[in-house]
Amino acid sequence: MASALEIVAVPAFADNYLWLVHDADSGEAAVVDPGDPAPVLAEAERRGWRITRIFNTHWHPDHTGGNLAIKEKTGARIIGPAGENGRIPGLDVALEEGDHVSLGAHRAEVWEVPGHTLGHIAYVFDGDRVAFVGDTLFVMGCGRLFEGTPEQMHYSLGRLAGLPADTRLFCAHEYTLANARFAAHAFPQNREIAARLAHVEQERASARPTVPTTVGEERATNPFLLARDTEHFADLRRAKDEFRSA
Repeated sequence: MASALEIVAVPAFADNYLWLVHDADSGEAAVVDPGDPAPVLAEAERRGWRITRIFNTHWHPDHTGGNLAIKEKTGARIIGPAGENGRIPGLDVALEEGDHVSLGAHRAEVWEVPGHTLGHIAYVFDGDRVAFVGDTLFVMGCGRLFEGTPEQMHYSLGRLAGLPADTRLFCAHEYTLANARFAAHAFPQNREIAARLAHVEQERASARPTVPTTVGEERATNPFLLARDTEHFADLRRAKDEFRSA
């Protein structure tokens, strides 16, 4: 039986999480969305982990800015969405819907989840109940529609929400407090959202991370997963873009 994936958050910039993923059996490690190479390389060296793969979910520089430096230092292969080839520095392997990647004996299926960007993908390690979702789904939120449409994002979120309830979702930003405040504003009678907001406020007051989340938690408290239909989703997304919490 394969050992469990070890997953470590590496904070970067104001609110990014860069994810180091380690398979103890093979000794291989991957880094997901490395916007900044320095903290990733330092943490991998501290742990004695050998980075062999870079997994990008989309092209934005705060997710890809460390690609080339990490590749130069480690020889890691850069893996990312085919739909954004030419925008991802040093891309070696271009992935499409239904492709698979591996880390040791752990295997992930590639899902195309457009909305935030047109080529955005997620890495779904179904056997491990783990998914790396980039900027598509956040804890109690979702990414802004920089390139995609409400229809695309609503569909992408619905796919992720269909994963088993205990699947852990690793997103790329610590946006949870603002997201939770909006959720409570949008659904003021929802007791689960109110309780989660109170918990998030406590966690962030102590500078504790709120990521990862689970599919079950998001089904219950993510306002964008509670949307009745695409039109309701689009209304919520517009409202969130304009929302300013206290």
